[in-house]
Amino acid sequence: MRIFCPTALLLFVLLAGSPEAIQAQSSTSVSISVRPDRDADRPRARDLGIEPGILEPGTWNAITDVAGVRVGHVTLVRGDSVQTGATAVLPHAGNLYRDRVPAGFFQGNGYGKFAGSTQIIELGELETPIVLVNTLSVPQGMEAVIGWTLEQPGNENVRSVNAVVGETNDGFLNDIRGRHLRSETIVQAIRDAASGPVAEGSVGAGRGTVAFGWKGGIGTSSRVLPERVGGWTVGVLVQSNFGGILRVDGVPVGEELGRYFMSNVVDRGDADGSIIVVIATDAPLSDRNLERLAARAMLAIGRTGSPASNGSGDYAVAFSTAESVRRGQDRVSQNGLDNDDLSPLFQAAVEATEEAILNSLFRATTVTGHRGTVDAIDTEAVMEVMHRFDH
Repeated sequence: MRIFCPTALLLFVLLAGSPEAIQAQSSTSVSISVRPDRDADRPRARDLGIEPGILEPGTWNAITDVAGVRVGHVTLVRGDSVQTGATAVLPHAGNLYRDRVPAGFFQGNGYGKFAGSTQIIELGELETPIVLVNTLSVPQGMEAVIGWTLEQPGNENVRSVNAVVGETNDGFLNDIRGRHLRSETIVQAIRDAASGPVAEGSVGAGRGTVAFGWKGGIGTSSRVLPERVGGWTVGVLVQSNFGGILRVDGVPVGEELGRYFMSNVVDRGDADGSIIVVIATDAPLSDRNLERLAARAMLAIGRTGSPASNGSGDYAVAFSTAESVRRGQDRVSQNGLDNDDLSPLFQAAVEATEEAILNSLFRATTVTGHRGTVDAIDTEAVMEVMHRFDH
């Protein structure tokens, strides 16, 4: 059942389906809306038989397959003008400030804002949730993260917080200049974060995004390594809002469907935009090797067809949940796996990132917003192209 408010000024929770279905979304979407989403039951890549790579996914095929990782969304909709939201990723359920995880950061094309990145680069660790928002809501995202962190038991004397907040620009579908996303709304995504399946598509920070000319959004995927190479899990979550010439598992879908960057030999900025990639793993990695893992996300972004255009902000952050490499009071962390053990993890990160991007497209719903409508990609048309290429 979906619940809708009679007034555009009332916050409420969008609930879909049975209690089991609600639980399966693993997040709560707070919304201001008078109508439901369309095409709510759209497929993931694997539902269509599209399985990038050679490695197997985890139970949920999501970043939450890495034990302890939790994801939450808050989705803000008001009429057609406000189409935005926030997504939070928490490395574990404990006190993140006191029990820090090692982390690495990588910048592709740097046309964007990623608050907290310099301290990740310098210290190689996370002390807060990772929050994703729109471009002009980064300050509100930082306020939410800082406030939530200061409220945690044990943090009564904390006087410095490195809030980690990434963004993409949803200004076509969302009245971004109105800055409607407030810290008290964003913090709900942190509080509601849960393990299990993750809602994808036009939810959370992906509500107003566009990718390859179609509706983009939130996507996730995972890979589990065979035991002989460690048995580690790598999970990825993306906020897709970028462009180029879409390729699906190597097939030039964008060209075949006639929607792609420079299709008229004129750069109209169609490839501009951004993508944020969050990578989690239970492999015990040092911050230096997590930076190397984050860098591999750029290979997957390229595989899906992005040229990393001038106006694109392409960022990846990776962290390890392994107890042996955590930092904090009374902890002496280990240095993690040897360099020679990293290649299988690199493969897993590339595969999971590529599939997460596809899931962000395939699961996204058509959205009418501030300056027009962005259609969801036609998955039947995609499959017709795939079959023509004997995929």
